[in-house]
Amino acid sequence: MPDPDRASAFYQVALGAEQVFSAPRGDDGRPSVVDHRIGGSSFRVSPAVSSWGWLSPDDLGGSAVLLEVEVDDPDAVGERMVAHGAEVVVPIENRPYGKRSGRICDPFGHLWIITGEPR
Repeated sequence: MPDPDRASAFYQVALGAEQVFSAPRGDDGRPSVVDHRIGGSSFRVSPAVSSWGWLSPDDLGGSAVLLEVEVDDPDAVGERMVAHGAEVVVPIENRPYGKRSGRICDPFGHLWIITGEPR
C-alpha cells in the first residue's frame, strides 16, 4: 500500500473492518503493518517496500490475489466500497451457484469478491 493509514480507513468504513493493531511507525512515518478483523477473519495491510519484496498491485501491473469476504448484505458493502473510491469489476448479482456476489477493485488495486446469501 502506498498509504496504509488511508487503506485502513477505507477498509474500516467500506468493509466494516476493525483495526486491531498498528505497528510502530518507521522512519518514513508509515506503519509497517496494520492488522484488521472482519468477523472471524483477519488481514493486514503494509506499505509497499520493493527492497523487501513487498509489492503493491501497481508495482505488479494488477492484483496478484483475489480476496473474498462473505457479508450479510453484499449490495450494501459493494455500494459503500464504490462510494469511497472502489470500482465495480463484476456487478453483485444472484449467481447460479447459490450466492449473491460480485467483484470490486478497491482504490489500492486489490480485487475483492463480495459475497453473501441471495435475495
